[in-house]
Amino acid sequence: MRTSKVLAALLAAPLMALTLGTATTAQAADPHLQVESLVLDRPSVAVSSLNTVPVTITLKGTAGPSEYDSYYVAFERVAGSGPKDDLYSMPLELIKGTPQDGTWQGVVNVPSTVNGTIKAVRVIAGGFLLGCTQCSEDYPVNVNGPSLAVTGTHIPKLSTTFSPAVVPYNSPFSIKWTLTDSQTGKPYGTKLKVMLREDNGCVEGDFTTTTLTDTAGSITKKYPAGNYVICFMVPGKPAPIFSDGAIPTRPGIVTATPSKASAPVGTIVPVNGTAQSAYNCPVNLQRLYGATAWRTVGTAKVRSSWRFTVNAQPAYKGKIPYRVQLPACNNVLAGVSKTFYITGV
Repeated sequence: MRTSKVLAALLAAPLMALTLGTATTAQAADPHLQVESLVLDRPSVAVSSLNTVPVTITLKGTAGPSEYDSYYVAFERVAGSGPKDDLYSMPLELIKGTPQDGTWQGVVNVPSTVNGTIKAVRVIAGGFLLGCTQCSEDYPVNVNGPSLAVTGTHIPKLSTTFSPAVVPYNSPFSIKWTLTDSQTGKPYGTKLKVMLREDNGCVEGDFTTTTLTDTAGSITKKYPAGNYVICFMVPGKPAPIFSDGAIPTRPGIVTATPSKASAPVGTIVPVNGTAQSAYNCPVNLQRLYGATAWRTVGTAKVRSSWRFTVNAQPAYKGKIPYRVQLPACNNVLAGVSKTFYITGV
């Protein structure tokens, strides 16, 4: 946990006077805001576990007739290996001057999960909506901003346990989510506020409603059948300080049917099939050699429709056994189609 000594050291850190020149890209993106300077009150910060440390941001600039009540600053990772790559400030409010020529100030709540170096890359004018990259014509204001070095310790780590371990298609399932301290491998020792969401709820909507884990950092939720995005988040202001997703392991289900039951030796025979949920995965057309040896004689990629086409080519006269094999890929287990035959004539 963050100690009072560390906190005192952070508060005593010198002002970081990093100045932004007004960039031409900023003028092109939003002519109503001209950034004169953007300053962080320190060059570095140390953050432990699920805490956040506020870093003050001061923005000076001028705006045209379409002024805004507040601004936000967006940060992105430029170095390091924390699990979170972006960060957003709280609203910067006008503290001096006028909306047309003034100074705005606010804080960015820095979590341990941005461990590394983050850089201010955009000033967002007006409203802020997490997950929206261009909500209106005035949304991004590109600037060459200051950097902040973040030393994150006791960073959270997420693990998941599915039940059943391999989830059949069209069947419900449950996930046990467990958040622990990556440095010690142990729970944080208290109930944690978390958010469990699906699909669009992972990037937009209500980020205030939370639920509690147990003291081991675990929570179990049942999910209906289907393919959809599943995520786990730790709340923060204005956006989650940690988020990750989970994908169930699915069985490899492959079907394949030749376009012709027979063809002259050497003729190409397209074989069409499906590999469920295996988009962009490879599939192998295999031919039986001898009694038990299946050898790959062609490959293809599964299309977004989950369909594929491989080409068989009868090598001799007679009934030739084939099958299509799907190697384990992403969250889909290996699988094979039923054996089918093409007769060479």
